[in-house]
Amino acid sequence: MRKQKGFSLIELLIVVAIILIIAAIAIPNLLRARMAANESSAVGSIRTVNTAEVMFNSTYPATGFANTLAALGGTAPCTPLVTNACLIDSVLSAGVKSGYSFAAPGDGKTPDVSYSVGGSPVTKNQTGIRSFCSFADAVVRADPAGGNDSTLAACQALLPLS
Repeated sequence: MRKQKGFSLIELLIVVAIILIIAAIAIPNLLRARMAANESSAVGSIRTVNTAEVMFNSTYPATGFANTLAALGGTAPCTPLVTNACLIDSVLSAGVKSGYSFAAPGDGKTPDVSYSVGGSPVTKNQTGIRSFCSFADAVVRADPAGGNDSTLAACQALLPLS
């Protein structure tokens, strides 16, 4: 009788089944971790815009607060101007970063006396669940429903992020 070397088909199928079970457990956890990381990045980006708005207002008092994210940003090498103040990175000033879409509309006055900034998931329940916003008081607020309304009134109605 010859001695055979290698694995039987049953043994290979069992190993493949075990790998698929482990993958079925790990992939949802990986996606949840990625959404949590995107949400943390969004909160950090909102805080960055808050700081940039205060700096913009003190640097350009005749303009007040910036009325767009592009006015806060700029591309390297950057020369600070009222239209691109070089206060935030070019990715955030473009409006989409880490699976979140951001907007920072001004109040439409000259000079702008207030601002609001909001970030919402690009693809709800895939890149993030909650939306975040802030206005001139610099308190970051969360919308657990994931709405994308970054207006001042909508943001004021939300509870602060704890």
